[in-house]
Amino acid sequence: MKRRNSTQRMFLIWRYVTFFILIAFVITCSFYLFFDSADLDADMVRRNAPLTFLNVFLLSLFCCFVEWLMRKFTVDRPLRRIREATNRMAQGELSTRIETADLPAYSKEFIEIAEDFNLMAQELSSTETLRTDFVSNVSHELKTPLAVMRNYAALLKQPNLTEAERREYAAGIDGAVERMSVLITNILKLNKLENQQIAVQPEVYDLSEQVTQCLLGFEELWERKALEIDPDIDEGVEVRADPELLTLVWNNLISNAIKFTEPGGTVGVSVKTEGEWAVVAVRDTGCGIGAETLKHIFDKFYQGDTSHATEGNGLGLALVKRVVYLAGGELNVTSAVGEGSRFEVRIRRDGHGQ
Repeated sequence: MKRRNSTQRMFLIWRYVTFFILIAFVITCSFYLFFDSADLDADMVRRNAPLTFLNVFLLSLFCCFVEWLMRKFTVDRPLRRIREATNRMAQGELSTRIETADLPAYSKEFIEIAEDFNLMAQELSSTETLRTDFVSNVSHELKTPLAVMRNYAALLKQPNLTEAERREYAAGIDGAVERMSVLITNILKLNKLENQQIAVQPEVYDLSEQVTQCLLGFEELWERKALEIDPDIDEGVEVRADPELLTLVWNNLISNAIKFTEPGGTVGVSVKTEGEWAVVAVRDTGCGIGAETLKHIFDKFYQGDTSHATEGNGLGLALVKRVVYLAGGELNVTSAVGEGSRFEVRIRRDGHGQ
């Protein structure tokens, strides 16, 4: 570091010496040309030569000083501020920002660099916050099934357990393992989708048939809750999309509708066409979603209704949003507390936008 600073100082000194010599040479040549073309007495020129040389020297020195002063305020100072901010950022101070008001107003390039730096710092700060929140949420979500397994394992160690109790505790462990497995699977899926590691493979297929099969896959759940199913599915609605990815969307939306609808309620599923769009809507008569919660339902691990927290991990709707985005579609939600919710997915039938 010391050697580099010494080299920089030597380079700066030689830079100013060279500039000084150049200015002196130019001014001297100018005076020579002027005197050469003028009809002046040689003795007078000889007598004034020392004074002329001194004037040239002082004028050159003044030009060098002005150049050094201008560089100090217009280049060195802004660069020093940017370097200091960069060093703080490198040391992990992601809240570092460069005040553009402190930079020279006429230095447009440095102001643009500072604005780009502030934008980069803001993005890095947001990414770090998301990473921290993600790790915290994953740790929290993994704690719950692990605690359940630990408790049931402790119960299984007790002597004189009945066969029914053993089966109950084993089922509790199995359920916790299943929840952990689903969580990890969803995390991997979401990570691949967000990093575009899953290539979208569109094909033309029957969307009506796909949604119907997804709905029938939850028959046992809706019968257990005595729900009324209200299907309104037009036949033969075809789309060009990735069927495997869209299956994630329908399964998540239908399972959520069933989960948040009280026994005896209604879940409706419709598939329609509107011009170039295929429109799939899933509605329920469940608890509904408040306005504040509605702003965050697509955030990872966000669970607005904590009474159902043990039934999910808050990743389902984040997956839905990402898949719909990759499919070039649109996702709309309307909901009212106590009345239910309606999720509408619009997919272009020709696959345009994927």
